[in-house]
Amino acid sequence: MIDHIKQHAEERMGKSVESLKSDFQKIRTGRAHASLLDHINVDYYGSPTPIKQVANINVEDSRTLSIIPWEKTMVGPIEKAIMNSDLGLNPATAGEVIRVPMPPLTEERRKDMVRIVRQEAENARVAIRNIRRDANSDLKDLLKEKEISEDEERRAQDDIQKLTNKYVAQVDELLAAKEKELMEV
Repeated sequence: MIDHIKQHAEERMGKSVESLKSDFQKIRTGRAHASLLDHINVDYYGSPTPIKQVANINVEDSRTLSIIPWEKTMVGPIEKAIMNSDLGLNPATAGEVIRVPMPPLTEERRKDMVRIVRQEAENARVAIRNIRRDANSDLKDLLKEKEISEDEERRAQDDIQKLTNKYVAQVDELLAAKEKELMEV
């Protein structure tokens, strides 16, 4: 039973870290990468569809993405979707190819991004601590029902604290790497 609680807590903590990694990928640095457009949807025959499902997205150079729609009629809607997104990008169309230049980030914008990244990291830490709290609560319930001894509960809480420390350290490493990436000019 204790092993199940620990395993469940570790799985959930791992998912919190993965979620943070995914959130960090969406935050723009100055470099172009195809996953930048992952969350943008295009109106494709009346239904919202991710851009990567209606076009090829390639990285031309460190500051330019090129998008080649599979259907010529999708050039306009893709361009419009990118302009209306929260990324602040201005695509340029040349025939069937849409080029998306990445403007360099200003110092002020970099600092805003760092603030956003720190907030995301803090949210991940809070989620991990909440998972620890839930696991400790489950252990206390087992102790009340006399299914485990106080010594077993104490050892299990120590193990869960070690897991918490491990995953919070991973969050801190991800944060440090992302801050460094954002502050590069």
